[in-house]
Amino acid sequence: MSNDLEISSKKVHIIRTAIGLFTTYGFHTAGVDLIAKQCEVPKATLYNYFRSKEGLIEMCIAFQKSLLKEEVLAIIYSSHYRTPIDKLKEIVVLHVNSNSLYHLLLKAFFEIKVVYPQAYRMAVEYRKWLTREIFELIFSLEMSVLKPDADMVLNLIDGLMFEFLSTDSVENRDAAVECFFKPICLR
Repeated sequence: MSNDLEISSKKVHIIRTAIGLFTTYGFHTAGVDLIAKQCEVPKATLYNYFRSKEGLIEMCIAFQKSLLKEEVLAIIYSSHYRTPIDKLKEIVVLHVNSNSLYHLLLKAFFEIKVVYPQAYRMAVEYRKWLTREIFELIFSLEMSVLKPDADMVLNLIDGLMFEFLSTDSVENRDAAVECFFKPICLR
């Protein structure tokens, strides 16, 4: 039992380290050698745990996807936020911040489609799931005025994340979110 726990702990350490390296350097630049060196484990250990770089990438995507879903659902089912609009705003903020779990998934859309198709599909599945959750929140809005489109909210998240990545600042995020939802809040 103790050995299983040690292996499990080591796997999580490798996954977290790999996520950081993939996010910083990209999926193609962060190789198995660099990940093994940063984790201070033999390269064979990585292959033993994940069978290939592709397996490690899939595990990293699954890990981030799971954490993000957990966070989104916590926002959706929380009574802390008064309205569905407040929940939508918080979902945007969750995805667009300096330590965003979404960064790796966004990077996956642009870097791994051809080389790691299964990991790419996992990232796309998350976007589809998020779009459905956003749609449900929008649908729950009790108003007769024009409601935002779920795809537009996802595009807002992506656009703000690209701005953050190019400026390393979330300075304009909150103003953009307020502006985006303002016509809805006024009615």
